[in-house]
Amino acid sequence: MQSKNYKTSMQYKIKMLLVITTLFFSGATFAQETNMGNWFIYLGNQKINSKFNWHNEVQYRNYNFAGDLQQLLLRTGIGYNLSENNNNVLLGYAFIHSQNYTDSSSEKTSVDEHRLYQQFITRQQFSRFYLQHRYRFEERFLNEDTQLRFRYFLSMNMAFNKEGLVANSFYLSAYNEVFLNAQNTFFDRNRLYGGLGYVINKNFKVEAGVMNQLLQTSQRPQFQIMIFNNLPFHNN
Repeated sequence: MQSKNYKTSMQYKIKMLLVITTLFFSGATFAQETNMGNWFIYLGNQKINSKFNWHNEVQYRNYNFAGDLQQLLLRTGIGYNLSENNNNVLLGYAFIHSQNYTDSSSEKTSVDEHRLYQQFITRQQFSRFYLQHRYRFEERFLNEDTQLRFRYFLSMNMAFNKEGLVANSFYLSAYNEVFLNAQNTFFDRNRLYGGLGYVINKNFKVEAGVMNQLLQTSQRPQFQIMIFNNLPFHNN
């Protein structure tokens, strides 16, 4: 009986690996054919004690699938739980290094940004559906310019082969985030995403999907490959 259970477990893990690998390479091919950008993302959230948590994040964004850097984002912060697992406030800092192409040129210009942000997250669960609302205010310092921005993020995860987001469960993921400026043009951008994820264990999950970013005068699809460490829900 033990041998049979082990064999079943190994078959399941092999199937999971094949799914993730297929997502990775199909995304790479799609990115090359359409010049789609790609974001490699790590999101961590470690518990300090029953009330405080430490958020840590790295995003490596490319104009193509890999190798043509668009942006490197490093974000961290300390959060406080207003209630267990459901409501959290956080104060944080981010450093963003961007490499932007100049108009009608293959040359890039580098821009560094320092950012302070404050956010509130609230979470809900309905059966297999997990919802998260995030409200974030940002103070952006770019060279000699200071900008203020508000972001609203709504995400949903739905487990489909287990009763919930537990070890060895697959889930569908979707989110939408709107960005609004406090000055200049009111609308900044909107991000709409859909993907497939796998919960490895209570500490780690992986996810791959496609996000379309709508800007004021253009739009661009981005393939995303994400690793989550101790994060019950999205926090990108």
